[in-house]
Amino acid sequence: MSINKNKIFNDPVYGFITLPSDLIFDIIEHPWFQRLRRIRQLGLTHMVYPGALHTRFHHALGALHLMTEAIESIKSKGHEITKEEETGAHIAILLHDIGHGPFSHALENSIVTGISHETLSILMMEELNKEFKGQLTIAIEIFKNTYKKKFLHQLVSSQLDMDRLDYLNRDSFYTGVMEGTIGSQRIIKMLNVFNDELVVDEKGLYSIEKFIIARRLMYWQVYLHKTVLSAENMLVNILKRAKELVQSGENLFTTPSLEYFLKNDINPNNLKNKEEFLTIYSQLDDYDIYCTLKVWCSHSDVVLSMLSKGMINRKLYKISLQRDDFEQSTLREFNEKIAKCWNIRKEDYHYFAFSGKISNSDYNPLGEPIKILMRNQHGITLLGDNEKMDVAILSTPVNKYFLCYMPELAG
Repeated sequence: MSINKNKIFNDPVYGFITLPSDLIFDIIEHPWFQRLRRIRQLGLTHMVYPGALHTRFHHALGALHLMTEAIESIKSKGHEITKEEETGAHIAILLHDIGHGPFSHALENSIVTGISHETLSILMMEELNKEFKGQLTIAIEIFKNTYKKKFLHQLVSSQLDMDRLDYLNRDSFYTGVMEGTIGSQRIIKMLNVFNDELVVDEKGLYSIEKFIIARRLMYWQVYLHKTVLSAENMLVNILKRAKELVQSGENLFTTPSLEYFLKNDINPNNLKNKEEFLTIYSQLDDYDIYCTLKVWCSHSDVVLSMLSKGMINRKLYKISLQRDDFEQSTLREFNEKIAKCWNIRKEDYHYFAFSGKISNSDYNPLGEPIKILMRNQHGITLLGDNEKMDVAILSTPVNKYFLCYMPELAG
């Protein structure tokens, strides 16, 4: 019996989304893609914004939808995109986040080191290409920026790509932070190609300005919100502690897939058996983390149990942010309090009080700048060089320093 692959998804952000091909349907049906249903797009952000429970599955479909619209917009302006290239761009954006793990940034800073989710996405796409008998070849070339038409890669990964256009609107919708809402439909209608580069028609300039400002507001109100930062650091420390215990011989409860990453030092240099690694990694999702956290709450190790209870019951680190670095004397005072509160080793004090730094710039003119196609269509100008818009403030990196400490140490 043949399967009807002409499916329609009802998306809360864009309405009805139609899948562009049977191949896209088959990729979505694959277990590796279905895993994205079990990975939240914003990790621990729901601890601040309760509605932020959407998944990377949602985001991938949304980005695919925007890609189909962007390609149609560019084709309508006389630029040739073949059916094979169109499918390649669709697959590249659909799978751009396939390599994300649960609480991805926490994972990359604790139990998997030196391997970015972009690298993992490429590895997984290459394995899928074998399974789909080479049908993902153009998609991989577009993703890796080795395909002959550069603008197709820029639609997938640049400072104005379909990834960013979707996640800003989607994250704004689910968090309720309306400052992040952008005019993605207008921006897409303003996209053009000049000398094989993705550009924006001049009349779309103010929509781009709003896009960059919205990104800035979302970073400081959502992605780098101080309580989200506190929760992510707590999870990082939990995973680091668990790995420390496992590698010292502790028999720690965990799921088989998470155990693999706790027992082994995973980095680019020892990634010898890619097939085994990807098989296990593709089984790792948010459920592994939450399942183990609940059990670790009653573990005999004080550090692991206290931090796990904090995460499960939302008793997170207290956190302070400021423009200048914190004095070392502040940490010494906290260490003295830790010594009085808990019977733990001095070398474990950093799990209970520590400082760090966060940095963000909304637009990087030194990287691959957004380019504006002038009305006469005889040339382009860089965003910021146009007299109508000054991006100096938006492109200046903002640094903030933070201090995290257990609530029991307050006062």
